[in-house]
Amino acid sequence: MPNQLGLFTGNSNRKLAEEIAGYLDMRLGEASVTQFSDGEIRVSISENVRGVDAFLIQSTAPPADNLLELLIMIDAMKRASAQRITAVLPYFGYARQDRKDRPRVPITAKLVANLLTAAGAERVLTMDLHAPQIQGFFDIPLDHIYAAPILLRYFDQHASDELVVMAPDTGSIKMARAFAKRLGGSLGFVDKRRPKPDAAEVMNVVGDVEGKHVVMVDDIINTANSMIQAAAAIRKLGAKKITAGATHALFSEGALERLAESEIEEIVITNTLPHDDLEGSRVKVLSVAELLGEAIERIHEEKSVSSLFV
Repeated sequence: MPNQLGLFTGNSNRKLAEEIAGYLDMRLGEASVTQFSDGEIRVSISENVRGVDAFLIQSTAPPADNLLELLIMIDAMKRASAQRITAVLPYFGYARQDRKDRPRVPITAKLVANLLTAAGAERVLTMDLHAPQIQGFFDIPLDHIYAAPILLRYFDQHASDELVVMAPDTGSIKMARAFAKRLGGSLGFVDKRRPKPDAAEVMNVVGDVEGKHVVMVDDIINTANSMIQAAAAIRKLGAKKITAGATHALFSEGALERLAESEIEEIVITNTLPHDDLEGSRVKVLSVAELLGEAIERIHEEKSVSSLFV
């Protein structure tokens, strides 16, 4: 039998961690994650974790303190003789630099994978990686699950019969195709180019959208420029309604304001990242606590998590 299950969290998304603990009908472990007066991160595990199967829930979105908190908590758990340490990253940050696409640039996704392993993590659980090949950057077991069941359930209840699932760029076509198949809609995509990072220019819209309900899906919304420009082009072609969906919403400065003025009528996201300032916006937040909680329970009990995949 596996040893006692322990859930712990840093400060990146405590609300989601509490929801996961609620789903599993248990409490979060006692851990103090604060800072010294000079800003250095201070971690203290306040209970005995010797022999515990420890799951550390922490998204690694900016600021970098979130990643450092996770690394330091892993080290603390390792030195306290936890039986196994699993890093649970609802959002895997620093994943967008996943290859050398030009000279003298880092591969930060591989760097973070190395840091987690070096710190003492023995397993990783994450959701909707920006690029699937990141799974191969780890030399420890990684369970990669998807928020698709949560988003699909919502769209299935709210989408009209005349549905087109649109990929806002060619990188999200595979995700859009899977959604179109499950929702019984047609598939389209927006051809765009990036003249510089975090900037996009729409070149062409492929697919019949006239009079249709268009659902754009992607893994990450950051500046929202890609989706906003795609929505404007789609509306010009006669789309009746435009909805956007994404697993991770970073909403960098000005993104929510731009979305409020865009052609997108509703933005559906999940709570892999915390969002406390969305009242009165067009954003609908769905919880992934049940999905992550189920995955944690199955990993702890050495059961398969493949049935959670889409």
